[in-house]
Amino acid sequence: MPPPVGTQETRSEHSVGKLWPWSGPVVLLIWIYLCCGLEGRTQGRSGSGEWTPWGAWSGCSSTCGQGASVRSRRCLRIPQELVCGGDSHQYRLCRLSECPSGAMPFRELQCALYNNRPVLGSQATYQWVPFYGAPNLCDLNCLAEGHTFYYTFGRVLDGTPCGPDSEGLCINGRCLTAGCDGVLGSGAHEDHCGQCGGRNGSCLFVRRVFSEASPPLGQSHGYWNVTLIPTGARHVRVTDRSRNYLALMGSDGRYVFNGDWAIDWPGAFEVAGTQVHYSRTRDHVESLWAVGPTGEDLYLQSHRSPLRQPQTREVEVGPQEAASAWTKPALSFPGPSLPREQPSDTESCQPCPGAKGRTQRLLHYCRSDFVFRARVLARLRVGEETRYDIQVQHSYKNWTPLERREFLWAPGTCPCPLLAPRAEYLVAAQRHINYEGTLDRLLLPHAGYARPWTPREDARIQEVARRCPQAAPLG
Repeated sequence: MPPPVGTQETRSEHSVGKLWPWSGPVVLLIWIYLCCGLEGRTQGRSGSGEWTPWGAWSGCSSTCGQGASVRSRRCLRIPQELVCGGDSHQYRLCRLSECPSGAMPFRELQCALYNNRPVLGSQATYQWVPFYGAPNLCDLNCLAEGHTFYYTFGRVLDGTPCGPDSEGLCINGRCLTAGCDGVLGSGAHEDHCGQCGGRNGSCLFVRRVFSEASPPLGQSHGYWNVTLIPTGARHVRVTDRSRNYLALMGSDGRYVFNGDWAIDWPGAFEVAGTQVHYSRTRDHVESLWAVGPTGEDLYLQSHRSPLRQPQTREVEVGPQEAASAWTKPALSFPGPSLPREQPSDTESCQPCPGAKGRTQRLLHYCRSDFVFRARVLARLRVGEETRYDIQVQHSYKNWTPLERREFLWAPGTCPCPLLAPRAEYLVAAQRHINYEGTLDRLLLPHAGYARPWTPREDARIQEVARRCPQAAPLG
């Protein structure tokens, strides 16, 4: 039987009779076989012994969470031979169901065994809790509660986690992590093909360079295919240094990011059974990478907008705002770097007659460059203008791609219509470029169209879109 997990010492001598029920005859036959098979080695030359096959794995050291199981083998050798090379014991990571809430961690349980027991050569007793500040994490270092000292009670039991957030387990006083084969300390890794311990020989490495500098013939802007990422792909990496935007589409035709004429914030996206990471730097270097394997085909595309770049880059910001211009804020938007709502600037504003009726709705839709649904996150007075920080929820019409987060500008400190923070609106906006061409931004004109969004308003604007005599909107 293999020794139980958690043994504090290693035994180097074992009884052969524990492996073989008929110890006498069997051992004799083995010695005869070895002597006959290694006849030349007994003539004054010394070699190494031979290992028996590995025994069965023991049970897990833990009843919940993760622990370790062990198996052993024995070295058979004649007196002239050296001991066998390698280890006599092997430990494997075992994972069980999560421990119930309130269960005492394994290391804490070991420290608690010394509660109310005299230590340090005195009759004083203490309550002990784990201490993780000592050099060796695989020693049972316990802190006396209410005091400023800790004591080391030898080693922790095998299978004890090395730390609160560590994947490693303590085995014979060493912190070991499991390889891809599940064996602790094996150092085995998956190759790029996903084979444990492989040499990248079971899959095909594909590298392509897409050098198309412009959209297909007759297409000034839009989406076009770059390559297909097939099912089962691993270690995918794409880099783009053009002025275009990368876009990723799933096999169902739905975009993962940067689709439908909207530009997403960089981040991680769950798709095809893996996580795709998308990044974009300030100088427009884009990259995506995924470990894989992909569970379905993915389509990598590139798309171009005619002129307008992402508005967060073009807008003029002050010194205090510049640091956060390319920082993705949390949805609650705390912190001093974001514009604060200033209700005193609008308390004296007079009610503004909004655009109503089918005729006005049709007129604004057809004459506007952008029609979208947006949530107002913040409102700020900037000089003699008002700037809204908005989150675009859906685009009905857009001349160029919209970011998920945009600045919407309105003339005057009492703009008409006046948008309230934390509310959602259906907005018709114009594209505004100054004379020098240094500003390119969204503008809500005076007496423009901005209605509180409702499902009924959504149905109305979609009906108007079908009746607009102008060219069909992008996307």
